[in-house]
Amino acid sequence: MTQGVRVLVVDDQPRARQSLKALLGTWPIIKTIREAINGQEALALVEESPPDLVLMDIRMPKMDGLEATRRIKAKWPQVKIIVLSVYTEHTAEALAAGADAFVCKCEPPESLLKALEQAVKDR
Repeated sequence: MTQGVRVLVVDDQPRARQSLKALLGTWPIIKTIREAINGQEALALVEESPPDLVLMDIRMPKMDGLEATRRIKAKWPQVKIIVLSVYTEHTAEALAAGADAFVCKCEPPESLLKALEQAVKDR
């Protein structure tokens, strides 16, 4: 893969966004990382410039990650979305909304990196 991956991190918790950015920063194929604090802001950023990959939290104010996933996938089906949450009971719902993968936030970073590699490989 020659071109860099553009990523959007969507989470209402600043610490979660910073942790994800730090992890992604170790991955050499990442070109840009943008941040959104809720699904509504994520939609605006995707409209402005669609990323290759979105890391989406589920529970957020204004618009949750499941609704944002549905809307993004409806308009930009090529955008890969990995839902990240501690609420594993939403796995099936996230995948039904169009997420390409679900990763529990309680899993080790390697699980997320594996899901990222798979999503990027499939783009």
